Amino acid sequence: MRFLLLFSLLLTFFSCSEPPTRKNMDPEKAATFDWQGHRGARGLLPENTAPSFLKALEYPQVKTLELDLAVSRDSLLVVSHEPWMSHHICSHPDGRPVTEEEEDELILFQMPYDSIRKYDCGSRGNERFPEQKAMPAHKPLLSEVVQAVDEYCEKNNRPRPRYNIEIKFEPEYVGVKAPDAETFARLVLEEITRLGIRERSCVQCFDVAPLQHIHRMAPELFTALLIDNAHGVAANLEALGYTPGAYSPYYKLVTANVVDTVHEKGMALIPWTVNDTTAMKALIALGVDGIITDYPNWIGAVE
Repeated sequence: MRFLLLFSLLLTFFSCSEPPTRKNMDPEKAATFDWQGHRGARGLLPENTAPSFLKALEYPQVKTLELDLAVSRDSLLVVSHEPWMSHHICSHPDGRPVTEEEEDELILFQMPYDSIRKYDCGSRGNERFPEQKAMPAHKPLLSEVVQAVDEYCEKNNRPRPRYNIEIKFEPEYVGVKAPDAETFARLVLEEITRLGIRERSCVQCFDVAPLQHIHRMAPELFTALLIDNAHGVAANLEALGYTPGAYSPYYKLVTANVVDTVHEKGMALIPWTVNDTTAMKALIALGVDGIITDYPNWIGAVE
């Protein structure tokens, strides 16, 4: 029976037909399901910018804003997926597009934030997201995003969201594109505490080192292990060395067995980044606890 159920779900998952119109969540599950706006609402507005995060908040089902952090030369936390100016979306202060060759010269860890802020990473749009509205946009500080979100929520009588904060770290980044893992972790912990969002924050990373330091310094803080490999839940948790609050794999790695294993260990399962309503429905049926998506405007077609 379990095999037949899984086979049926896989057929739905990979079907090219229109997603079914039936509801997949009862009201109780919908109330607790953790819809996360990836980089705000990357499918609609420039990623990791204040307007993008505010756009995600227009959808009441969104409970969490997912974002990425890099560090500037003056040790400020910059909201950016890459720790450099991407040639895909960024332009110089004079309007010239950043070239791929220039990325090695425009590393955020080697630039003061006053200089970073002058670059426009929104006016060119993003060719991967044709629905994204192009508009002038800079890389904001985490503090700027939190202030804009707080003001929006107060003005619109909206509950303040949680934050899912990814530390952009790889060992080879140290000293060139990022501080060491312990310093990065400490900067994040100090800043979310200063901003008053510590109780509403999850810190996530693909690399285990920053998470290990976060867990040592603040064991009560909710963390998530990001996964893009097929090593399995047990092996990935062994590498991390503790059980985090959430296990967050690439969505195509999610199976019924993964869901069961993660839940048996007391973790939430939050897959990334799901931009297809058929896949969303299949994942919900498998029992995931939330979904990270670039298109929060599609949530209504799924719940």
